[in-house]
Amino acid sequence: MKLVECVPNFSEGRDKVKVQKVVDAAKSAGVVILDVETDADHHRCVLSFVGAPDACVEACFRVAKTAQELIDLNTHKGEHPRMGAVDVIPFIPVAGVTIEDCARLAEKLAARIGGELKIPTYLYDHAARRPERKDLANVRKGQFEGLRDLIGKDESRTPDFGPNAIHPTAGAVAVGARQQIVNFNINLDTHDMAAGKDIAKRVRASGGGLPAVRGKEIDLAARGQVQISTVLTDYKKSSVARVLAATMALADEHKAKIKSTEIVGLLPRQALVDFAIETLQLENFNPEIQILENRLEAVGVLGGGGDWMAAGRLVAEAMSNTDATPGGGSAAAVTGAMGCGLGEMAIGITLKSKKLDEAKRARLSAARKSLGEMRATFDHLAADDAAAFDRFIDAMALAKDDVSRPARMQAALLHAAEVPLKTAQTAAAALAVTRQAAPLAGAAVASDINCAAHLLKAAALCAAENVRINLGGIKDAAAAKDLDSRLEKILAACA
Repeated sequence: MKLVECVPNFSEGRDKVKVQKVVDAAKSAGVVILDVETDADHHRCVLSFVGAPDACVEACFRVAKTAQELIDLNTHKGEHPRMGAVDVIPFIPVAGVTIEDCARLAEKLAARIGGELKIPTYLYDHAARRPERKDLANVRKGQFEGLRDLIGKDESRTPDFGPNAIHPTAGAVAVGARQQIVNFNINLDTHDMAAGKDIAKRVRASGGGLPAVRGKEIDLAARGQVQISTVLTDYKKSSVARVLAATMALADEHKAKIKSTEIVGLLPRQALVDFAIETLQLENFNPEIQILENRLEAVGVLGGGGDWMAAGRLVAEAMSNTDATPGGGSAAAVTGAMGCGLGEMAIGITLKSKKLDEAKRARLSAARKSLGEMRATFDHLAADDAAAFDRFIDAMALAKDDVSRPARMQAALLHAAEVPLKTAQTAAAALAVTRQAAPLAGAAVASDINCAAHLLKAAALCAAENVRINLGGIKDAAAAKDLDSRLEKILAACA
């Protein structure tokens, strides 16, 4: 399994409707939302999700596009530094990918944002093309207003992708690849900003403080407090306990105390384990053995090799409840993804054979690549199908005297038919690839590649049912006829 985490930070922390629209945009690409953290003082949202590499790139692009449509930095004011509607988008390796893989994903996304959305885009950290851009603070220096005045004039501010001019409302964005970090905020019982500035400067690495720590004072005016907002870029070099102790000592110099602390977004389990070990001064403690969850994972009761079975149960459970989504269209897409995956496995095992001639090897390699690409498409389609149904329900929920209601319902119905049609089309294409590869596959995997074909045919048939259920409600006879004609051609190819 290849798994990437993405943590887009976007400049909206007060309007829940806007935040939800951005979150929904990410979700529609088929990723799994892990956390949504908003802060009104910072006027910022930290969104965390995981998914397959290509799904994460698509989700981040949809986040950037939606934020561009909803957020105007000319009217945005918050305590957190920012230069973009989507301010920063990091890719973080989780499983089966390297930091170098994440850097390539960052480049792929940056090129799309710069080219399609016309937003100047900078690569940072492990994706940086210039040494000075490894540090996010250097990239964001001056924020939106400062960058607006310098971009196009100062060569050092030329973006890696996109126009050499600020986007008038969406600003600019930093896209990068990094390891796991810890966002750790410490709230003081004072509103003395001068004290906060001194503490933040002396705790951060650039001020001669702790290594791998960034720090900034934040004015929590509504609470009458100063916040020392820190980022632990390497919690092994400077732990949460060490940052807390250093801040506490510096605060004491200013006759201030720590009122509370906050973790923003997600953090690795080990960071809290390390904090417990340091704080409790534990002796002879082995977290791999003595932490229950770690031990259960080690023996395979939780996680580990059984993850795929847990994932299967989650999908089945999601289908089994009484919610309308996910429904048959999503099930068709999931089935298609399984068919592609099984086909990839069978071909991959065949490719390990040293006796395979080069002509067959080339054909099978191409087939495996195609199936992988179509599996990623199915991931998107599963989420798109659920979103299409929700769109129809939203249109139906409009007041009956709303003049836009009939047109919006028809548009939603048409879209609800087009999504499963694309699922059927993708299944038919994957089935054709699988059937062509089957005679070349090794005898040991014959049952697997045949099962892959059966799953792909089932995916097409299930998707067809979801096309037909919507055709009856479409009033545009020509559009309905066209959809039906295209569907019949797809099914004929699957026979």
